[in-house]
Amino acid sequence: MAGIAKERGLFIIADETYREIVFTKKKAISFLSLAKVRDNVVLVDSASKRFNMCGARIGCLVSRNKSIMASVLKFSQGRLSSPFLEQLAVMPLLRNSGQFTHHLIHEYRGRRDAVIRGLSGIPGVSAYSPEGAFYVIVGLPVKDADHFCQWMLQKFHYHEQTVMLAPAEGFYVTPGKGKNEVRIAYVLSAPKLSHAMMILRRALEVYIRAVH
Repeated sequence: MAGIAKERGLFIIADETYREIVFTKKKAISFLSLAKVRDNVVLVDSASKRFNMCGARIGCLVSRNKSIMASVLKFSQGRLSSPFLEQLAVMPLLRNSGQFTHHLIHEYRGRRDAVIRGLSGIPGVSAYSPEGAFYVIVGLPVKDADHFCQWMLQKFHYHEQTVMLAPAEGFYVTPGKGKNEVRIAYVLSAPKLSHAMMILRRALEVYIRAVH
């Protein structure tokens, strides 16, 4: 990707908000560390993902390209109503982010494992165990994941419970890609996620009989 950007004079906008949430011994490589495209990279980051502060509109935009940063500075000075309280809240985390993210990684790893274990027992489901972040793309044995997601919310329940899924087709540029896939985020505790995967299995059994 860096080579293509350099060759064709393109910019890489790198969303690296998950780069510290890694479940293996591997280390995420920042695009800003690649010298040959240092002037072609715009990095964006967000405290809401890195520190699990949902709703906190605190982030940053970084580039080694001085022209880009000069333009960004002009734009940022024109903004009003910056989230002052959120800025105060995130300051201690920035001073010692490792202490907090270490616990966060441990928690998300356990949640990921609960989801993958649950999915592995569902016939026809395919999922790669992510090495980072807090979501997984899952292939389902259905033709239209969007229809299945709506059906689960509107017509299915298991003991008055159901599961909300995000259709994954919108995450792709290629037409038709992800048509049978969904995105599952680890936003609940591991026991609740295990229970949700059980409900998903029941839903697929009913849906396949009824629709297919």
